[in-house]
Amino acid sequence: TGLQNQVSGVRASRPVLNKINKQTMKFVSYIKESYNELIHKVSWPTAKELSNSAVIVLTASIIMSLIIWLIDLGFEEIMTFIYNLIG
Repeated sequence: TGLQNQVSGVRASRPVLNKINKQTMKFVSYIKESYNELIHKVSWPTAKELSNSAVIVLTASIIMSLIIWLIDLGFEEIMTFIYNLIG
């Protein structure tokens, strides 16, 4: 009977088992489709393109960090001037 089927040590009815099987099949189908898309449809960059992109990101990061450092230095000077006026 349907109640004698077991899922995780708990008796489950046939509709519950069918729902679990459908969910499992949907998940397996999703994984297969994702793999197929990654292998056949995605255009992966070449090593040179990847290297160029990494250099651009590194350069932009260094420039942004320098800008933030200069702003921080300016605020530090302003706050030091204000504290010297007060105290």
